[in-house]
This record gives sequence, C-alpha cells and structure tokens, in this order.
Amino acid sequence: MSHKHRLDRQVENDLTRMTTFDAALVRALATVGTSVHIPKGWAIMMEMTPADSAYILLKGSVEVRKSGEVRRTLGPGDVFGEIALVDHRLRSASIVASTDVTALRLEGTALQALVDMNPAFADALRSSADSRLAAF
Repeated sequence: MSHKHRLDRQVENDLTRMTTFDAALVRALATVGTSVHIPKGWAIMMEMTPADSAYILLKGSVEVRKSGEVRRTLGPGDVFGEIALVDHRLRSASIVASTDVTALRLEGTALQALVDMNPAFADALRSSADSRLAAF
C-alpha cells in the first residue's frame, strides 16, 4: 500500500518556527508525516508496547508516564516515541495528552528513511532519547 504524500504548509511553518531543523529536513518531515489531533486525556502510546511511529508535538502538551507516574511534560517542538523505534524495543513510557494536542505522526519506515538521509537529525534524535532515558 503506497501513499502519495503532499507537503503540509501549516506543518512546515510550525516546524520552522519551533525546531532548529534545517529547511530540507522540515520539508521532508512536513511531506511524509501526518498531522493528527488528539483529545485531552487520551493515551497516545502505552509503556511496554511495540513501536510503529514517533511524533513531533506541534500544539499542546503531553505527560510522559512511567509505571503510572508523571516523569515529565513535553511541549511544542518536542519529539516522542522515537526511542523505541531507533532502538528497536518496546515503549519505555506511556504518553498521555494533558491538553488537546496536534502532533506530526511519523511512521517507523518514514522516520528510518529520514534518519538514514540526515545524520544530523539522527544525532539529534539519539541525543534527545539518551537524555530522556537518563532521566528515568
């Protein structure tokens, strides 16, 4: 099953404003990702489940929970869900929307392709993942 991807200008503008990603990476993300809306209180991912996607938060905030305990809050520009994809393991935490959320959902294969083509993006993801895992 193949999807035709189109550049999402709103996502491109949001990512340009809230991240330090270069223009080529922002365009790639805004083309392969899907903007999703998640209501307050919904679990976006659950601890100890397989990973199929990662997200970049565009609007709102989410709680990172480990064993039911809130460990940190993430806001616009933050990436989550990438740790399990990058390391090929089960989710290390649950993510719950603490407000209504808009996020860019990246399928695992799309994320892997971006990591392969952009070493700086790969390094940024690993660095972010390492610092969050160290906090657990």
